Amino acid sequence: MLDNLHAQITTCTNCSLHKLRTNAVPGEGNPKSGIVIIGEAPGHWEDVQGKPFVGRSGKLLDKTLNGVGLDRTKVFITNIVKCRPPENRRPSKDETETCSTYINQQLELMAPRVIMPLGNTAGEWLFKKYGLDWPGATKANGQSYEVSTLFGKLTILPAFHPAAILRNPNRTEDFQAVFTQLKALI
Repeated sequence: MLDNLHAQITTCTNCSLHKLRTNAVPGEGNPKSGIVIIGEAPGHWEDVQGKPFVGRSGKLLDKTLNGVGLDRTKVFITNIVKCRPPENRRPSKDETETCSTYINQQLELMAPRVIMPLGNTAGEWLFKKYGLDWPGATKANGQSYEVSTLFGKLTILPAFHPAAILRNPNRTEDFQAVFTQLKALI
């Protein structure tokens, strides 16, 4: 079922972003892991390779996962928006709403126990989905939120987006601490 959904994503024409993409980026990793990491949208290298988090932010994400004994094959990594917005801008509300049908289906099929939204766009979207008020990435970073879903109890564990850490390395320890929490949850 997930393969069929990912095939739909790679051929999607539901918004104008498809006109500029090289590749749609459905996500990758272990869909049965119970852990989903969600970013905002693909960047340049993600668009080129068709894989999530493979640029500078992805290298930091991989390093941080490895630092707690995980790697991208042990979690599922995706984005809310599956095509790269021009100039790496934040996805518009319409683009996010249109594309969120795919992330909603992915989550339903994977039934994760833990979701880690990275940054404001992913956090804001996920909190809205589950009826929570988004406090912003700084306040939410490392705070654990429990919600009930159709597929059971879910822990939402927000973290800063790796790009924010690359811009402000002073937050590296706070970022890494959330992944230590993630490891403890599993």
